[in-house]
Amino acid sequence: MAPPIDYETLRLIWWLLMGVLLIGFTLTDGFDLGTAALLPFVARTDAERRLVINSIGATWEGNQVWFILGGGAIFAAWPFVYAVSFSGFYLAMFLVLAALILRPVGFKYRSKKPDAAWRARWDWALFVGGFVPALVFGVAVGNVLTGIPFRLDSDLRSFYEGSLLGLFHPFSLVAGLLSVAMIVLHGASWLAIKIERGAVHDRARAFGQVAAVASILLFAIGGVMVATMGYGFRLTPGADPLGPSNPLLSGTVAAPGAWLDNYGAHPWMLIAPILGFAGPLLAWIGIRKGREVLAFGGSSLGAIGIIATVGLSMFPFILPSSIDPASSLTVWNASSSHVTLFIMLAVTVIFLPIVLLYTAWVYKVLFGRITLRDVDTNPDFY
Repeated sequence: MAPPIDYETLRLIWWLLMGVLLIGFTLTDGFDLGTAALLPFVARTDAERRLVINSIGATWEGNQVWFILGGGAIFAAWPFVYAVSFSGFYLAMFLVLAALILRPVGFKYRSKKPDAAWRARWDWALFVGGFVPALVFGVAVGNVLTGIPFRLDSDLRSFYEGSLLGLFHPFSLVAGLLSVAMIVLHGASWLAIKIERGAVHDRARAFGQVAAVASILLFAIGGVMVATMGYGFRLTPGADPLGPSNPLLSGTVAAPGAWLDNYGAHPWMLIAPILGFAGPLLAWIGIRKGREVLAFGGSSLGAIGIIATVGLSMFPFILPSSIDPASSLTVWNASSSHVTLFIMLAVTVIFLPIVLLYTAWVYKVLFGRITLRDVDTNPDFY
């Protein structure tokens, strides 16, 4: 029996869900990464550093669930995308995973010895665990927008013809720095709302203001580069939303400026880039005026807007090829089967609300500011 939802609709739903999972990861684990990246700069004494670390100490492990869910969703719903991206970006992914491994090790080992040099080294390890993933994720998105140097043969085997250093070109570096600025802003906003007012709080606010301005400027620079440097791809006429998942059966051509097409055809999509600018501006205002909830809400809206801008600009493309546009992966040609998408959707409808409810309950239980007194007296703190 055929699933009750048509293939085109299921593909669109899973494209939206992939965006939701990426945004969920950014909004939750994003402030963990941003807080870790700020650790050596906003905290100067051991007590201050423990204050910063424990602002995320109770939630960072749960926040990583979104990263795992995102990888699992890509594997199950977009197998071609998973195969090409994880093989092509293998060394970049290794850098990210190595950096992320430093985070739990740093949390667990930092306070095992009362030696200042020992703790300082783990503090810098935590910084690497926050900064490197934020940078590499942004660089990866920059490369996706310009096209990945891969091709598919007649048996749908993927061949990647790039290098690790080749990923770092001017546009991808702008995207990487934008990702870092966005994450640092989110981390600074989290610290402003989570820790007691004082020296660390004030330093976090100062870094947050700089990160908000940098986010706006880098987002604008990236937009100008996309509009003027010839990036973009288009489907040739006849792409079938109900067709089989075979990239070689649909045509794609490189088309300079095509990433702006969707905004002309669907003006409502302009909401995304507007949020990408308005969010950091609201965060900057909130930080300046000491309105921490506004700051955190603004940084969250900014992240949603920036990520949505990438997705909406590229739709229906997910992973275009720069050396063989005909191999490009799209929403229509790279998904799992009709039945697989439906079964996965049924599972998601059951379990995603449970994850959301549990996450909301955890944050409700752990609500409140952390103080230096808590650091000194709570035996469960790192």
